[in-house]
Amino acid sequence: MGAPQYDILIIGAGPAGLTAGLYASRGGLNTLVCEKMAPGGQAATTDIIENYPGYPEGISGPALMESMENQARRFGAEIVTISEVTRIAPESGSFAVETSGDAYTAKSVIIASGAEPKKLGVSGEGKFTGRGVSYCAVCDGAFFRDAVIAVVGGGNAAVEEALYLTRYGKKVYLIHRRDRLRADQVLADRVTRDEKIEIIWDTVVEEIRGENGVSELALRNVKTDEESALNVEGVFIYVGFQPNTAYLDGLVDMDDNGFILTTQEMATSVPGIFACGDVRSKELRQVVTAAGDGSIAAFSAEKYIEKLENREYGEFSAS
Repeated sequence: MGAPQYDILIIGAGPAGLTAGLYASRGGLNTLVCEKMAPGGQAATTDIIENYPGYPEGISGPALMESMENQARRFGAEIVTISEVTRIAPESGSFAVETSGDAYTAKSVIIASGAEPKKLGVSGEGKFTGRGVSYCAVCDGAFFRDAVIAVVGGGNAAVEEALYLTRYGKKVYLIHRRDRLRADQVLADRVTRDEKIEIIWDTVVEEIRGENGVSELALRNVKTDEESALNVEGVFIYVGFQPNTAYLDGLVDMDDNGFILTTQEMATSVPGIFACGDVRSKELRQVVTAAGDGSIAAFSAEKYIEKLENREYGEFSAS
């Protein structure tokens, strides 16, 4: 028996992948979504999402993603979890997709594998991951009740998580390498007003120290080169994201940071392969933009399949 055949195979079940799955399945296409972990992506690890339209009081990340998953399933999208894609091979008029569990074929592939938190790359980071070093406040914040905590970063994610961690920690330091936060102004105002949070400006972490767990950060002021030590019991790192594209092995064109280059139709350099959400090269990475990308990718994949079946499929490449 050959590999199961689908019209569209979607890699990743975050906001982009689930929206693509909703649009594709609602359009009557036989759709499979492969997710290496659980549906939801990075959004499912966010305590509260305040800028997704339709929720004036905000909504929790897990609740929003559960709704997206249920909606995609309602229209017939098949979602398989613990299924990590390891290889995509173009064939004549289709793609062979290998995963950690099974192999499939599809007429079109939508890449929505997202991005994961960047590492600081300093001594002690790997040693203490899971023992004081974390990249997810929602996941691990409760382990730091009444503790002194540091958050590294200055964007929306860092500020949001610093605010979240005040419900657990007795003191939260926000360490930022610049003299101004990159976060949205409403978040920047909120964090500067919070009495539990102290911002350490113009500073980078040089080393994470401890014995059985984190106990100290070695810091350096980037303007004066002055070195100092900060006693903390946990450190949460939010210094950007890197795309989950290693499994593609150069199959499609990417920018210098490994994000996938696409057209406005979400087409990649390989006809029949589309990309959407945080994995693609773009300026703004938000739940709402990922959802928009996913709808466009599904629409474009549907049009590609129509042309493919009529043997007219040259115009959707990003090359």
